[in-house]
Amino acid sequence: MKVLVVGNGGREHALAWKLLQSPQVKRCWCVPGNGGTALLERCENIPLAVEDIEGITQVAIQNKVDLVVVGPEVPLSLGISDLLREKDIPVFGPTQLGAKLESSKSWAKSLMTEAGVPIAKGKSFTNAVEAKAYITQQETPIVVKADGLASGKGVIVAQTASEAYAAVDYLFKAGFSPILVEEYLIGEEVSILAITDGITVRSLLPAQDHKRIGEGDIGLNTGGMGAYCPAPIATSDLLQRVDKEILQPTVAALRNRGIDYRGVLYAGLMISPQGEPKVLEYNCRFGDPETQVVLPLLKTPLDQVILACVQQRLEEFPPLCWHLGTAVCVVVASSGYPGKYKKGKLITGIQEAEAIGVTVFQAGTALEGDRLITDGGRVLGVTAIRENFSEAITEVYQGVDCINFDEQYYRRDIGYRAQSRKD
Repeated sequence: MKVLVVGNGGREHALAWKLLQSPQVKRCWCVPGNGGTALLERCENIPLAVEDIEGITQVAIQNKVDLVVVGPEVPLSLGISDLLREKDIPVFGPTQLGAKLESSKSWAKSLMTEAGVPIAKGKSFTNAVEAKAYITQQETPIVVKADGLASGKGVIVAQTASEAYAAVDYLFKAGFSPILVEEYLIGEEVSILAITDGITVRSLLPAQDHKRIGEGDIGLNTGGMGAYCPAPIATSDLLQRVDKEILQPTVAALRNRGIDYRGVLYAGLMISPQGEPKVLEYNCRFGDPETQVVLPLLKTPLDQVILACVQQRLEEFPPLCWHLGTAVCVVVASSGYPGKYKKGKLITGIQEAEAIGVTVFQAGTALEGDRLITDGGRVLGVTAIRENFSEAITEVYQGVDCINFDEQYYRRDIGYRAQSRKD
């Protein structure tokens, strides 16, 4: 089987890496890929932008690709799956309408309300004056969100009304409309990545992401600074509730709207101190960096799982098998991220890191001749798998210590919540 992976992040490196482990996958293309995917055996990068859905479709046709796996949300929101389906090319990723689960938070809230899924209360606004008037009547902290895609950075937690007013002005000035204002939920976050063929839904192992740039979960939101899996807070009882009260009703609501959703259903949840789950947001694709800790633990061949979704036979597919242990990923970023940062810095030490047993998934990297250089904000995702959290966290930071490039930054407290629990 020949597979094409769309995207250029650490998530896509992990997807291509995992797909190529299957004896059924003989070749892989990554569009556009990165320095890491360029070094994978039987893998080739194609330098097209992820927004070029017509060009990507032509690459799939010319290379007689058997399966396309879409990593990022942008091409899904532009309708790449619709275009590929029109050309009879199997694709894992929802249609443009299904992708509105992520591309429009107000649309997603409407669907979840219709489905009876527990969510934070709030309202959407196209007018700053009305949004501020609403904020005046609410308690703080309060959350202000961009309705559309914002690369994981469109959520602002305002501690005071003044901060919320400033967030409203900032998002409208940045071109986001509508925006959402929501109640601030207290608890612990968990990422539940599930796969669905539009009828049946199955959860993957639960993960927990560290979204804030600063240690102790402070500062600006990012695309994710690290993750671990499985997340201890997601007990088997909680996962059963999430499946029954959140995932299955969402898939049913999509189907009721005539949406044939075949892909990842990624629920970002807040678990209250009382153990009650509420949906913070939905994503329509694999998470990043959650993918870098979930897929290494998956024993079932990824291509077979995906094909079961694409061919709408997930119900009859055998239960997923998992490796024992815990995976921890630390993101090594360019200093200044999620704001301005420099590119073109020489990266060294990856071979030394992998020699001690970690896996390094590349994200914001590029090859310049035989030199590997930085080419983005989140540069690398260093992943370790060990028997328990303490061992995995120790090893992952040993791996991180091997890697060097000028002006690098990473959080030193990834997994601190897991370490506070017993292994």
